[in-house]
Amino acid sequence: MSAVEQTRGPKPSGRGRLLASVGVILAVVVVGGGIIQRQMHVSALHQQTEDAAIPRVQLISPARGPSIRTLDLPGNISAWYLAPIYAQVSGYVRMWYKDFGAEVKAGDVLATIDTPGLDAQYAASKANFDVAMARYKLAQITAKRWKALQGTQAVSQQEVDVQVANAEAEQAQVEAARHEVSRYAALIGFKQIVAPFDGVVTSRLADVGDYVNAGGGDVSSRGTATELFSVADVHRMRVFVSVPQDYADIISPKLTAEVTVPQHPGRVYKATFLATAGAFNSTTRTVTTELTLDNSDRTLWPDSYATVHFRAPGDPDILVIPEGALIFRAEGMQVALVDEHNRIRLHNVTVGTNLGTTVQIRGGLKVTDRLVNNPSAGLLDGQEVRVVDATPGYNVQRPTGSEPVRSDDVRAMPNDRAGTEEAGARQ
Repeated sequence: MSAVEQTRGPKPSGRGRLLASVGVILAVVVVGGGIIQRQMHVSALHQQTEDAAIPRVQLISPARGPSIRTLDLPGNISAWYLAPIYAQVSGYVRMWYKDFGAEVKAGDVLATIDTPGLDAQYAASKANFDVAMARYKLAQITAKRWKALQGTQAVSQQEVDVQVANAEAEQAQVEAARHEVSRYAALIGFKQIVAPFDGVVTSRLADVGDYVNAGGGDVSSRGTATELFSVADVHRMRVFVSVPQDYADIISPKLTAEVTVPQHPGRVYKATFLATAGAFNSTTRTVTTELTLDNSDRTLWPDSYATVHFRAPGDPDILVIPEGALIFRAEGMQVALVDEHNRIRLHNVTVGTNLGTTVQIRGGLKVTDRLVNNPSAGLLDGQEVRVVDATPGYNVQRPTGSEPVRSDDVRAMPNDRAGTEEAGARQ
């Protein structure tokens, strides 16, 4: 054996070469598999990124408007007549005769007032009348005597005319004194506080011995006058409701309503139209509307809070959509439609009456349109979107033949075609 052969050593066997080849192959497979797997992950991530960039939208279709429009508004129940009663004379309350809740008739005495000063003035006026009457009688006698001497040398015509004029002046004084007596007699009559009409005493603010100021018949004096009683006529009641401007079209003489009050749950009162202000409040944009209802059983009390349920004919030919489907932009009121290629088409619409959670669309939509529910403000015209299923129980239409839909509970139905397409895409 040569020195070169000794240096190289023994040749590998066939089995060694096989193991080496297998190792190389395994290394190539591992490296190649890692590269392929990494490329697959990058491709999947790229696809997921592109897919996530496509907005998800839920579709609804415009629904037909309700055949019956309903509206619930707060109302205030007032008495048919309500009169706060003030004293017309100053003095002390001698006695009151009607308490809270008492049924009274027109003219019934509610209380009496003790007025010593007024009584003295009344007596003085009668004395002044007697003095004026005595002077008038004396003047009449004197004028009669002077007229008898008229034409003689005993008196002049000037003196006769003076006496006649004096008698007429005294007669005027008598009339003035008589009116003064009548005035005090009228005030004496106000010592008795009486009910102005049939009704119920709703308040009594006077007690025996209280001092009361005279109202004097002047409304401006109520700040200093003392209110003694309040009497309400409750055989019928008035209901005052502030109707929003959007619903002013339902107001007419044929308008009816159902009224409920918290103290009588389950009971419904029928109210009819009485009057309307015919002008909107500049602050609230509402119009005061007055209804009336019967209260012969006295179950309704003045100043009660009530809920007024209005029912008015609707127009099923006018489409409605949820308020959330509207987009407010500089171009005007718009909605986001989805075309057959699942791309956004921004479309201008004409909005009608606001029905609460839904609004009428008077132009710009068809019942077959695919409409984005609650669109994002960032949606652009022509942008691709991905249609997803509607949330169960949220965008579900009531079944056909159900009870009339309330105007504040109308919901648009999901688009069946969109749901079918999405199901096919998932499959």
